[in-house]
Amino acid sequence: MLRRIYTAPKSAPVGPPAAALLLAATLLVPALLTPAAVLAAGQDDDGRSIRFGIEAKAHYRSSEKKESFRVNFPTVRELRPVDPGEHVEISTVTLFVDAQWGESVTAHAKIDIIDLYDRNPTSTHDEIDIDEAWIRFGQETPPALLPESRGQYVKVGKMPKFERQNDRHLESYGLVSTAFNRMEDVGIEVGVDLGRHIYLKGSLTAGNPIFLRDVNALAGDHGTPELLEGLPPRLFSGTPIYYDADVESLDTDGDLEVGWGLGARWSSVDGRYGVDFLAWGYARDLADTVPIDGSFYGGDLDILQGPRNAFPFPIEPGNRDKEEIGANLWLYLGELSVFAQYVDQDVAGLERTGLEVELAYRVELPLVWAIGGEQLFTYIAPAVRYSELDPDFSPPPVTPSPSFGWAWEKIDGGLRLGVLEGIDVTAEYTWNEFITAGGPRENNELLVTLRWRR
Repeated sequence: MLRRIYTAPKSAPVGPPAAALLLAATLLVPALLTPAAVLAAGQDDDGRSIRFGIEAKAHYRSSEKKESFRVNFPTVRELRPVDPGEHVEISTVTLFVDAQWGESVTAHAKIDIIDLYDRNPTSTHDEIDIDEAWIRFGQETPPALLPESRGQYVKVGKMPKFERQNDRHLESYGLVSTAFNRMEDVGIEVGVDLGRHIYLKGSLTAGNPIFLRDVNALAGDHGTPELLEGLPPRLFSGTPIYYDADVESLDTDGDLEVGWGLGARWSSVDGRYGVDFLAWGYARDLADTVPIDGSFYGGDLDILQGPRNAFPFPIEPGNRDKEEIGANLWLYLGELSVFAQYVDQDVAGLERTGLEVELAYRVELPLVWAIGGEQLFTYIAPAVRYSELDPDFSPPPVTPSPSFGWAWEKIDGGLRLGVLEGIDVTAEYTWNEFITAGGPRENNELLVTLRWRR
């Protein structure tokens, strides 16, 4: 089924002490309860198991060169595509660890090496990244599937946000997924099934700091040391939006973020047909500044005001509220899937809305060749995504990121081809249009991805 094709989303690092504790909880607790024979064989009769996996991605990327914009700011004179031209690169090698103890305890870890497409700043951020490290007690039901009965779960660690689309069908990200829930958060999440069709979710987390990044494959270089020395950056800043960035530390002078969700779902017996609607929201107080690894820029209010309030966006004085309210729709009709998300955000009085819709379909190929006993060219899965961001404010006259206040539209279209078991190729093109003071502009990109997973 199409919904079972899982492309693990990218994520964010945590500080070294927090990372060590989370990873230890994820890997050691189930392992200590699992005999050595189970670790070697994979699973025992009581359902205790631990499994390891690996994934690697290589890309051909072609980023357009044509658009650039003069900026009225001393250290950033121009917004230009992050790394224009044609490139062949390896973006990540990912290690997975999954542990199970019966039906009630599950643990998961995901570690990225290289992490090229999530590093921010791209040139100076950490190249080893603990994306996920969590342990869950109880059963969590995937979207648009029905649980056997009432139930509940508690999840602790570094984990995806519960409203995020996890069955992604393209390697790129839409504007809404980039801005609001691309990165994992750190904390605790609970879920309760009030019967088979209605459910509740809640979370208490550190909260992702506000920072800036380009919306194409590379995040860009923002606040790297070369800028202070008057040297040209290794990469450019792109045309950035502000987004929920890496959680790099559990220390924050803002409040913890509170999240809630109320959902309703229906599914056929075999799971091929289903629908899930989720209303959700988050709220926290912004910090004065949040350190960003590899950058002299700070996150949260710092990126919106600048040092000593040097280039403030029109935030409301004394307003520290960061609030989002949104709604999700998952729809599965056999091999067709639809995902839609709407978000309304208020950041210290800066309001913007976002909409994202993805349609995907999986076609089993009628002709299958065999090589060494394995099937060759087994399926093709086309997908198209539309997304938009609509800010309700204007940028200040002096700022390194006037693009925060621009309206955006992005269309991603492509297809994924199953080559062999564990190997697929995804080819996609991004049409990326934004409305500047001088009119509409484009920053398009072609991305071809070879993915291998075992």
